[in-house]
Amino acid sequence: MSVESLGPGPGPGSEPGPLCPEHGQALSWFCCSERRPVCAACAGLGGRCRGHRIRRAEERAEELRNKIVDQCERLQIQSATITKYMADVLPGKNQRAVSMASAARELVIQRLGLVRSLCESEEQRLLEQVHDEEERAHQSILTQRAHWAEALQKLDAIRTSLVDMLTHLDDFQLIQKELEIFERTEEAEGILDPQESEKLNFDEKCTRSPLLTQLWATAVLGTLSGTEDVRIDERTVSPFLQLSDDRRTLTFNAKKSKACTDGPERFDHWPNALATPSFQAGLHAWVVNVQNSCAYKVGVALGQLPRKGSGNDSRLGYNAFSWVFSRYDQEFRFSHGGQHEPLGLLRCPARLGVLLDLQAQELLFYEPASGTVLHTHHTSFPGPLFPVFAVADQTISIVR
Repeated sequence: MSVESLGPGPGPGSEPGPLCPEHGQALSWFCCSERRPVCAACAGLGGRCRGHRIRRAEERAEELRNKIVDQCERLQIQSATITKYMADVLPGKNQRAVSMASAARELVIQRLGLVRSLCESEEQRLLEQVHDEEERAHQSILTQRAHWAEALQKLDAIRTSLVDMLTHLDDFQLIQKELEIFERTEEAEGILDPQESEKLNFDEKCTRSPLLTQLWATAVLGTLSGTEDVRIDERTVSPFLQLSDDRRTLTFNAKKSKACTDGPERFDHWPNALATPSFQAGLHAWVVNVQNSCAYKVGVALGQLPRKGSGNDSRLGYNAFSWVFSRYDQEFRFSHGGQHEPLGLLRCPARLGVLLDLQAQELLFYEPASGTVLHTHHTSFPGPLFPVFAVADQTISIVR
C-alpha cells in the first residue's frame, strides 16, 4: 500500500485506541517490517516506517483472529487425539507391559533355573571326579606303602641272614654257603629303589571342564573386567611403537623413532612393550581392543625377559619368559618357549580378554563379546608376571 493512500485512520464512531507516542495519532496501521502498530504519520513520507510494507491494523487483526481460530481447531483435534490415545491405547499398552514383564520374569527364572541345574550337575560330576581321583591316589599310595613295607621286611631278613653268616660261620662253612649267599644277594638286588610315579600324584586335570571354564570366564568378565589399571610402561616401549598420552594405546611405526632414549628396560628390536603393574598372586583380568590390527601379540611375561637384540630371547613367545596369544593376518596361535599351538578361530575377535589366575596357575584368553574361551594354558609360573604386548600393524589399545 502506498503512503499516499494512507488516511488518518478510523472515521467518526470508531472506538478510541492507543495513540502514537511520537505523533499523537491513532495506531490504525501495522508495519510488517517492524511488526508493530504505527500511525499514519509514522508511515508517511517523513515517518520512520517510510518504504516499509504497511497494512491496516484491522486487517492484521482479522488475519490473527483467523489464525487463532485455526489454531484452536487444531488444538481441539489434538486434544481429542490425546484423549482417545489415553483412553484406548495406554490402558492396552500398560496391560501388555504387565503381561510381557511377567513373561520376561518367567523366562529369566526358567533360564537361570536351567543354568543353576546345569551348574549343580556339573558341580556334582566334578566333585565326584575329584573324590574318585583322591581315592585312586590314596589307594595307589597304600599299595605302594604295602609293597615297600614288604620290601623292607625282605631286605631286613636278607641283611640279618647275611650278617649272621658273616659273624657265625667259619671259612669252610662260609664257602659251603656260597650259593645261598649268591641267592640272597640276587634277591636283594631284585628289589629296586623307589622311583617317582605319576600314579602317586593327585591329577589336577580332573577338575578341568569346558563348561566350568566357560562359566567361570564369563563370571570373571562380568566382575573383574576393566578393574585392573593396566598401563604401558613407557620405559619399555620399542622405538617402532608410539605410545598414547594415557599410556593405553600402542601404534606401530615402520620407521624407527629417534626420539626414544635407549635404556636397559627398552626393547630395541622387536615391537614389544611391557605394562604395569606386575602380578604375583590372585585373579586378574584386562581387555585389549585389537580390531584395528592384523599383527599383534597379547599375553604375560616375566620381568627377566631380555630387551635387546633380534634373537628369540627377546621375541615374545619364542622363549621361556613369555606366554602370548598372537595374530598374523588370519592365523591365530598360542606361543611359549618356541612352541606354537595353532588356534582355529572362526572369526577375528575385536576385543581380546586376558584372565590370569595365579592361584590355579592358569592363563586364559577369551572373547568378551561372546564370552568364548579361545585358549587355556596351565603351567607353574616361576615369578611375577607383567602384561606384555607386541604390535606390527596399526593399533591396539588397553580397554579400561
